[in-house]
Parts: sequence; structure tokens; C-alpha cells
Amino acid sequence: MRKHVGDLCLQAGMLQDALVHYHMAVELLRAVNDFLWLGGALEGLCSASVIFHYPGGTAGKAAGCKPSVCQPADAGKRHRPGAQEVLIDPGALTASGISADTSAEIGRAKNCLSPEDIIEKYKEAISYYGKHKNAGVIELEACVKAVRVLAIQKRAREASEFLQNAVYINLGQLSEEEKIQRYSILSELYELIGFHRKSAFFKRVAAMQCVAPTISEPGWRACYKLLLETLPGYSLSLDPKDFSKGTHRGWAAVQMRLLHELVYASRRMGNPALSVRHLSFLLQTMLDFLSDQEKKEVTQSLENYTSKCPGGMEIITLPDGLTLPPVPFTKLPIVRSVKLLNLPVSLQPHKLKGVLEANLSNASPFIYSPILMQSRGEERCKKIDFQWVQGDVCEVQLMVYNPMPYELRVENMGLLTSGVEFEPLPAALFLPAESGLYPVTLVGVPRTAGNITVNGYHTSVFGVSSDCLLEDLVGVKASGCLVEVIPSLPRLQLSTSLPRSTHSSQATSKEELPSSVSVQLFNGELQQLTITLENIGSIDIETLELTSKNSNKDKMFGEFLSWDLEEAVRHLPLKPGQAVTLSVSIRVKLDFSGQENLLQDLNDDGISVTGWPISSPLRQVLKPRPESKPLGSESGKAEYSHVKTLEAVLKFKYSGGAGKVEGYYRELSLGVHVNVEPSLFFTRVSTLPATSTRQCHLLLDIFNPTEHELTVSAKNNQDLVLHASECQRMAIQVDRFDFESLPQAGQQTPHLSSPKQLEEERQLAHGCQISSKLGICWSIPSLKRHGEASVEGVLNQLVLEHLQLAPLQWDVLLNGKPCDCDVVAECIVGDAVTLEVKLTNMSKNSVGPLALMVVPFQDYQNGVQNYDMDEAVTFIGSNIFCINTVKAKDSSVCEGALMFLYTGDFYLNIRFQDDSARRGLPLAWFTLPSVHIRALDAPLQAGA
Repeated sequence: MRKHVGDLCLQAGMLQDALVHYHMAVELLRAVNDFLWLGGALEGLCSASVIFHYPGGTAGKAAGCKPSVCQPADAGKRHRPGAQEVLIDPGALTASGISADTSAEIGRAKNCLSPEDIIEKYKEAISYYGKHKNAGVIELEACVKAVRVLAIQKRAREASEFLQNAVYINLGQLSEEEKIQRYSILSELYELIGFHRKSAFFKRVAAMQCVAPTISEPGWRACYKLLLETLPGYSLSLDPKDFSKGTHRGWAAVQMRLLHELVYASRRMGNPALSVRHLSFLLQTMLDFLSDQEKKEVTQSLENYTSKCPGGMEIITLPDGLTLPPVPFTKLPIVRSVKLLNLPVSLQPHKLKGVLEANLSNASPFIYSPILMQSRGEERCKKIDFQWVQGDVCEVQLMVYNPMPYELRVENMGLLTSGVEFEPLPAALFLPAESGLYPVTLVGVPRTAGNITVNGYHTSVFGVSSDCLLEDLVGVKASGCLVEVIPSLPRLQLSTSLPRSTHSSQATSKEELPSSVSVQLFNGELQQLTITLENIGSIDIETLELTSKNSNKDKMFGEFLSWDLEEAVRHLPLKPGQAVTLSVSIRVKLDFSGQENLLQDLNDDGISVTGWPISSPLRQVLKPRPESKPLGSESGKAEYSHVKTLEAVLKFKYSGGAGKVEGYYRELSLGVHVNVEPSLFFTRVSTLPATSTRQCHLLLDIFNPTEHELTVSAKNNQDLVLHASECQRMAIQVDRFDFESLPQAGQQTPHLSSPKQLEEERQLAHGCQISSKLGICWSIPSLKRHGEASVEGVLNQLVLEHLQLAPLQWDVLLNGKPCDCDVVAECIVGDAVTLEVKLTNMSKNSVGPLALMVVPFQDYQNGVQNYDMDEAVTFIGSNIFCINTVKAKDSSVCEGALMFLYTGDFYLNIRFQDDSARRGLPLAWFTLPSVHIRALDAPLQAGA
């Protein structure tokens, strides 16, 4: 009776009276050992004390029952209304608010239990309930109440002990719905105390109970919904981005089992798209934990599903509002690096140096600006330092890896971009099993100009289409994803008349040459290279320029490559599909004279050209010494007949269209590789004086290093035939040269930094002038090859001085006619002969005054010369001629007369008197021609 009165007081809100009656009931019932009623009295005492301690309640806000799993059962099956309320309303267990402890008010209440005593009394009551076989529901209700109180007190460990006891309470024969409710309650209570994995376990048990074999109509939707609610407890999220952050969380085996159950449940629900999404998620996130056999099974299942419902990147929304994000296959294949490739060298755009950038005015005038530093750094990291061209195929290289144990087929793989309009060109890949890093190139065509950002790539694997973004790839090395697309430019293609070369040039190793030609020439030979330029693009070629870059270290004379571009420029603008031809001359003139071994052999033969008399033969065959190796031997030729290599690059600079307006152009390069064989050697060069002071003999020792007969010719000279490995001498009479217009030793030209370089430049200029005047050519009749020979590299300073015309030019005239060494002037005995001496000053300084003495003599051609000419020659006036100061570029003439008294051959020796006017000047400047006069008798008069 006391226990009933306590229940009524508790329902009426009379807590103090209820506590008194419950205490008295407990004391009375202990004495009679009525354990069922004693447990009820203790539970009532605990309930009244909980109301004092926690007036806000322990259940919090009540949630609505789930219609699929929370249908109310018959009241007749419940032992008490309280138990029925607990079992019917599992949503009431999801507490969201906890009231504060009202200790002040509790202190006034007598017989109120402390928080610790409440739990102890609950334990005692539950132990009494357990002694009765049919009190399972009451025992379960008491456990639930105790757990709620412990949850408020944040005593999770003790609460778990109560729940563990509740699991083993025998409730007898329960229906399937009651079993679902029971496991749901346990799950929510475990969630309430923070045991998330335990909560997920019982929620999964409830989900499996929804589709138990004993149920005639399995609740697959309820099962699927409960399975979704278990995901957080197993550290599982349906967002693939959560699995790309750090290490894997949770037990992979349990997670895979749960995902398989989601796939199966969604399939039984009749939603194949949902099955594909979950199976894709399983393959993407659990790939590292799948065995090879499991990978095959999962992919086969995925292909079966996608054959009916292809997977995509759309977001799936469930009826309850839950959304499933797309699952891109970033691991099928795995991408390790992404690199935007520059265009081929021949298609790369170049900016004119004179054109200012559009954003140059926006540049900061400060060296360092802390405000703009961060934004500039981000832009620098993303933007690439090269450009793509509108309308041209652009490439992005991916290094991919196939983690599957079998060949992976990737279809429709293309680029994902933003910015300008871009047309991707999809590709299909077949990656071998566990291929390792494999390069894949994705291409596309930008259709407009501007900035383009490569965001990722698109794939289709196992029937699932994926948009893989670079920012979602783990451990990917990207060299930048933002590149500028400039307006359209024309495209030029070239073909040549010479064969293509497979030789890789060291000089051009850093720049890839799209094509190169190779040719073999003899030194001095000329080869014509015909280049055909064709416009293979869709833009007119409006400008065309040609330059050459020579990277040779050998000394070379003259122009290696020469051309005339005017004819090709006349055809501009070059329409698409049109072509134009250009002829380039290849002429090689190398210095092969530096063959020290050969020159030493020739010197050892005792051949010398210095001091030869004029009467010596001008040609002589040079034969090797008997004891030495012949020059034609294989070992000897290997030392001096080696082949030299010349390399150059022809660069065609062209532009047109909108790109030209923006200041861009393209360069198309053609490599020229020439192997040069020696044609002939000038082993020695010297000079001999000629009969005229304005001429001399140039002596050339010429050697034929080839294996063929070679013919050498020069202007106004007979041809010289040289057999293989033969050396002969050629003498050429040449006029002396005036080198006045070339750089002098005292002048410093801007491009020469030292006197030595200046002297070399002068010698090369002199040699070029001499070579053009000599016109030495060679030909090999058996090969029908011919070319020119140059003496630039073999002329020394002494030879150049002998070939140079003296700055002071002396002319001697007899009776107004010029007189030189090879001219015999005739006169009549007794007649006055006018003698004129003319000085032309070609130097830069004034010369004079000078005094000349004319001394006549006779040469008897036996070494005896007679200077006693007083009775044979008489001067009309003085025999001393005076020349006043002659300014630079001016001339002066002095005159005199003499008379021959006897017939005979006479010579005039014109000497300079010893004076200081010509001191410090070279003696060669004062060389006057020798005068030869023949005095004859006067012809007899007719009829005398």
C-alpha cells in the first residue's frame, strides 16, 4: 500500500511525500522479502530523487518514431505502461539537452538520494528484477533509466555496464519489429554515452533484422537507412575527399563489409545508380586494402552494374534529403605528376623585344612590396613561362600508374579546363598490369585567346565517368596549371634539296632542330641548297626573315652561308597552301694550313724559296726524301687529311594574322651539317721581285692531299696538274696591292680590343683582297668537282710587305715616256733627252725636301761596271734634282736633261743624297726603277 501511495504522490507532483512513502515501502518490503515490489519501490525512490536533481528530465526532446521500424506494438504484450512507453518511443532516447544540477533545492528535500546513491539503488532494483523470470521488460526499463542518469552524470563506463547487462536480458519471444526497436534503443543509448562504434554495431544489427529471412516483406529501405546511420560510428564517410586527408581511419575490413552491404541493399531497393555509386566509392577508397582477387570481383560487379546504369559525376539525393557526392576515380589510374608541355620548338611563339607588355604599366615601382608579395607568389607558382597558340594542338603530360593486377582500359580520357574555349581531344589507354610510371599525353586545341587553366582530366573506367581535379590528387607534382594562349599564328613547313641528316649537333643540343641537312664538300667548293617553304596553316604569312647562326670554332674565310631573300619576299603574303623556294649558297673556306707534321716533312726536304735568283725555274716538283715515309702513305695521310666539320643553323622568322598584331612571331630552324675535306694545301708562300717596281712574283708551294688528280689554275697563268699526294710550285706575277684603305696598326676599331687582334684583322683583310685578285681555282675532273682556293691563312707579315705597294710612288720619264726596268728607252746621239722624276705621296704625312743624284754607268755584263762617263754623257744643267716638300696625297715633278755623245747601252742610277728628310722612313719607300737607255746613231737622210 505504501508503494501505491508513493506512485500516486509522484504522479501528483508531491515529490516530498513520494520520497517518504517510498522509503517506508522499502523498509517494509525488505522485511517480507518481496523482491519484485521491493525493486519497484527502489525504482520509485530513484525516480523521485532524479526529479529533484534534474528537473528538466533525462530524455530531452522527443523525436518522432521512424515509421518503417518503429510501429507501436500491442499493449497487451507489455507488462507495464512504463515499459510500453519506453519500447514504443526509442526516439525519446536521443537527448540533446541536459539540465543543470539544482543542489540548493535538493538540500531542502528530506530522504532524497544523492547522485551516487541513485545509481546504487538502480543496481539493487535491477538485481531484484533479475530474480523473477517474467520481469525482463521491467528490468530492461530500469537499465535504460539508469543509463540516462549516468549519461547526465557523464559516467560513460558505468553506463556501458548497465547496457551490457541489458543486452543479455531475456525478453522471451519478441516479434521482428520489437527486436528492431530493442537494437535501435541500444544503439541510441550507446550513442548517448559516446560509444559510437558500439552504437553503430547495434544499429547495423537492427538493419540486418529489418531484412531477416523470417520477414515476409523485408524492409530494404529501412535497412539501407539504418546502414547509412552506422557510417559515422565506423569512421566512414560517403565523401571521397575525406579519405584523401592523412592516414586511413577506422577498420578497413569492417568498412568494406559495410559498403558491400550498402551496395546489396541499394540493389534490392531497385536503385542501380545508388549501387554504382557505393561500389565506385568502395573501389576508390578501399583500393589499397583489397586483395588482387577482391579487385577483380569488385570491378566485375561494377562493370555488370554500369552496363545497365552508367556511373557519372552527378550528385545523388536520397528521399530523406541526404546527398551522395560524386566519386571520381583518381586512383584508376594513379597520377603521380602533371606537366604542361611547351609547343614544339618550331611552333613556339616569340615576343618582339620592342613590344611592351600590356600589363607593364601595372608593375610596382618598388623592389619589394609586402602587400603584393603573397598574390604575386601564388601567381608565379601557377602560371607557366611559355605560351600556347590559338588553334594549335597543346599537350599535357601525365605520369600514371596502374595499381590493378590486370590491364586497365581507360576510355575517353581528356583535359578539364577553364578560361578560354578549349576543345579536348579524348584518348583511349591500355595500361599494363602494375605498369609502374607510364607517360600519357593528353591533347586539345584552344579556340580563343586568353588565359587557360588546366583543372584536371576526365576518364571513363569500368563504365564510370570521372572528372578528376588536380587539387584532389594526393602527392601530385604539378609544374603549374595556368598558361597564356596568344592569338593565332601561321605555320611554316620546309623541305630541302639536300638529304636529311641524322647527325645530332653538339652545338644545338639545347634546342631541338626539327630538321637538318648534311653534305660533304671539298674545301673551297660551292653547294647550292634549295629550300621550299610551304604555308601549312590557316593564317597568311605576312613577314619573312632569314638569319644564320654559326657555331664553328675553326678559322673560316668568307661567308659560309649566303642567300638572297628578296625574291621570296615578293611572294608575300603567302596564302595557306602556297609555297615559295629559296636558294642558299654553302661555300666552305677553312684553313688547313696548320698541319705541322706535313710542313716539317717539306722543310726537311731541303726546299727553300728565299734568295732564289730570277733565272731559277718557277716550277719544281717536290719529291719526298727516300728515307722518309711517302706523303701518300696511309699513316702519313691520316695526320693531315682529316675531315673538319662545319655546323650552322638557318632561322626563318615569320609571322602573320592576329598574332603579328600582338607582336608575336615564330622561328623555324634548319640545321646545316657540312663535312669538309681538304682540297689543296699552300705549304709555303714567298715572293720574288719582278722587273717592274709595281709588280712581284708570288711563289706558292701547293700540295694535293686528295686521292684524285687535281688541276690548279689562276688568272693569267697556266694550269698546274697535281697527282695524288704530289707537291709542286706555282709562280704568279701579280701587281702590288694598295692596302691604304684597310685598318692600320695605329687605328683601334670598336670590335677589336687588342693590337694583336687588330693585326690579325688586317692580315685577313689583306689576304681576302689578294685571293680575289689571284683567282686561284681547283678542279677534280674524275669527280666533276671544283672550287676556289684561298691564301688568307698562309700569308705572313713579310709576304704582305713584299706585296704591298710603297706609299711613295716614283715614276721616271724619258722624253715624256715612262721608263721601267723591263723597258729600254732609245735616243739619238747628240740629241737632248728630257728626264723627269715624279713623286706621288700616298702616305698620310708630308715628305721632303729630297735631293736626287743621277749617276750614269755602263754594265759590261761580266761583273764590271764603268762609272767614268764624263766623255760619253753630259748633263744639260745639274745632275742633282731637288724635290720640295710633298704633302699627303699630292705629287711633285723635277726635270732635267742630258745628252749622249756616243752610241751604246747606258744605265742611270738615281740615288738619294744623304739628308735628314727621309730618316725614319722605310728604305722600300725610296726604291726607284732602273733606267736603261740605248743611244743610237742618227738615221741617214735619204739621198745623203
